[in-house]
Amino acid sequence: MDFLDFHHHKPNQTGIYNLDLHEAVPNSMFSAGLHPANISENWKSDFERIKEKTSDKNCIAVGECGLDGLITANEKLQAGIFQAHLSWAEEIRKPVIIHCVRRYSQILHFKKAKVPLIIHGFHKKETIAEELLDAGFYLSFGRAALENISLQKIIRTIPIRRLFLETDNSDFSIEDLYEKVAEIRSVSAENLKNQMWENLNNIQHYG
Repeated sequence: MDFLDFHHHKPNQTGIYNLDLHEAVPNSMFSAGLHPANISENWKSDFERIKEKTSDKNCIAVGECGLDGLITANEKLQAGIFQAHLSWAEEIRKPVIIHCVRRYSQILHFKKAKVPLIIHGFHKKETIAEELLDAGFYLSFGRAALENISLQKIIRTIPIRRLFLETDNSDFSIEDLYEKVAEIRSVSAENLKNQMWENLNNIQHYG
């Protein structure tokens, strides 16, 4: 069994491929959603396409979608579109991969969603991680965890069942991240790999 890359942008890599709105549905695992940076005046028709894609059997999760404090899209509109993703995910019973930039306190307002919520590419402070974990979120870590000491501290203590690992759009080997996290957690890379696949199964078959 290969190493699970929870969120990536490389079509031929094992894991959950982040499908572009205009791409055809692949014969492998993927997720699809409206990234805040891609919100346009046509978002409603774009979202209908997302709904169609995420209904496919190979779609593991809705997203990435969420809130971003660094883009020009209206915050109220961002929140409304994010809620639309959550409501749809609840309807089709699939987890949600969340993009969040400088809006963690606002993201916490959506914690009552009835589907698993995973923050992808987490690289913030331990206090924010604790708030998110206490609220029931999962955290996925990427390249920054290879060298960031504070992130490694979070990884050392996070409940293992709430952890995922990803490359996102960075150019590095997911195996290197597994090796590092296995070292941090004092487990074998093989056991960590098995645990990540188990975690994926758990968020797919929740409740």
